[in-house]
Amino acid sequence: MAIASVSATGRGATDHLLKSVVARLKEEGCRVLGTLRLVEPSEAAGHCGCNLWLLPDGPLVRITQDLGAGSTSCRMDAGAMEDAVGQATARLATQGADLVVLNKFGLSEAEGRGFRAMIAEALACGVPVLIGVSETHRGAFERFAGGLDESLPPEEGAILDWCRTVAGSRSSNSAGV
Repeated sequence: MAIASVSATGRGATDHLLKSVVARLKEEGCRVLGTLRLVEPSEAAGHCGCNLWLLPDGPLVRITQDLGAGSTSCRMDAGAMEDAVGQATARLATQGADLVVLNKFGLSEAEGRGFRAMIAEALACGVPVLIGVSETHRGAFERFAGGLDESLPPEEGAILDWCRTVAGSRSSNSAGV
């Protein structure tokens, strides 16, 4: 079982790092499934929207909703999130993967929902998982991983080395999960 986390400093930094890593791995022929968060320029102005790109080839799924100016409620669209989880999990079951990359172990996963079951399924099938983790949810992630996780430095080279090592034997085997 191989599971690793990465946390980069700065708004959207982990998302940009994972996007770059996934692009390189795909160029090398690695079959990557999961999600990437597409960071929108409007987020710099304090807007909190979240679009997930389902790997390997879409679609783009908006998992937040606009609740209007002044709203302090959670913007997560639970139905859209579960649809994204369902699509990604179905792809894992039908297409197989060399590696699962998920943009974030967030509140949904910390509470036992979200991509948590997909992570467990991938690991049970021997598919390594790379996931972004913020300090806010680090404790919940570590409890979930049960000490089996590896924390990677936020450096593209180190992350690529880990991915190539754990997914290398899988990518030479074109069979599914």
